[in-house]
Amino acid sequence: MRIERDQNHHSYHCWLTPDKYKTLRQSAGSYRDSLIIQLGGEVGLRSFEIPQIHPEHIKHVDGHARLRVLQGKDTEGSGGKPRDAYLPEQFESKLLRYANVEDIDRDEPIVDLSERSVQRRVKATAERVAEETGDTDWQKLSSHDLRRYYAQTLLVRERMNPRVVMEVGGWSSFSAVEPYLNAPTAEVVNREFEESRLA
Repeated sequence: MRIERDQNHHSYHCWLTPDKYKTLRQSAGSYRDSLIIQLGGEVGLRSFEIPQIHPEHIKHVDGHARLRVLQGKDTEGSGGKPRDAYLPEQFESKLLRYANVEDIDRDEPIVDLSERSVQRRVKATAERVAEETGDTDWQKLSSHDLRRYYAQTLLVRERMNPRVVMEVGGWSSFSAVEPYLNAPTAEVVNREFEESRLA
């Protein structure tokens, strides 16, 4: 995991690798906490968007699941525009199974927590990993780092069209996703050199 100090020097950017992300997800203290981590890391939701999600917001487009995010980040003074986040099939099943087991109605939040509580659940999981591994870098992890992992996975690891990532992730400008494009992972560096004539 690569750590960068934010420009304001009060926080950090943590760049998770797939292995580190898996460790975090598996260290979640409950099924709900695991869902929170996956909503950030695999669906790209912000911490304030996670409590908005109801079972009725899951829909299908040509056989693929989408998760309707009713109010995204307000970057243009318009109150935040809705979007349809792509919902991986296996994760859709997990969400619906959890809603069924917990007897959550279609119009009720799947994760019935405040934004702050969502952030605390991610932090508690990261601190558990720090304690178990002795790696204090985990203490710097925040819920936003899950969204960072999501963006970097799509843009760098999967080489997805940035316009598609902007659409499903709720980024309103190319400049908002550009930092993720400029941060190649160790895997990508290795692959690029393996595919070059220099290997």
